Amino acid sequence: MKKLLIPAFILLFVTVYGQKQNVMDKETIYQFEVEDLYGNTFDFSDLKGKKIMVVNTASECGLTPQYEGLQELYDMYKNNNFVIVGFPANNFGGQEPGSNEQIAAFCKQNYGVTFPMMSKISVKGKDMHPVYEFLTRKAKNGKEDSEVEWNFQKYLIDESGHLVKVIAPKTLPNDPVITDWIKS
Repeated sequence: MKKLLIPAFILLFVTVYGQKQNVMDKETIYQFEVEDLYGNTFDFSDLKGKKIMVVNTASECGLTPQYEGLQELYDMYKNNNFVIVGFPANNFGGQEPGSNEQIAAFCKQNYGVTFPMMSKISVKGKDMHPVYEFLTRKAKNGKEDSEVEWNFQKYLIDESGHLVKVIAPKTLPNDPVITDWIKS
């Protein structure tokens, strides 16, 4: 009996210790500072304790009307430790051709966007922005590998800065998978 307990204890210790190491080794979104549409520094560490939705956006996409739903979601939950952070990107069919100034004007004028919008970046390929390297690589986020499929793909980040879920581009911002997560 003792011969069985010692190897079992060692196996349990190695398993638990290994899991703790993996959790501790996970990076968080808080390590990033980016630039917003107006040239100001945006520090993700200022969002500690909040649930975050990161979404890549585009002004000339069939999914662009999602801006309206994103703004409604932000208005509904911004006082409940929730924030949306938008990243305009021109990676899909040239659907975000404008400058940061043009994007800011478009978002404000057409959809009344007040959630934080960052400067235009690349969300895939050789010039992928480091935030999206974190979001799409399990080695960095500790959760899963993914690829940005299209504009308006959503990444849900918990209050500790860890990736929780990747949401497909066509999933609307008011979908229960998103709203239930925010409320949980």
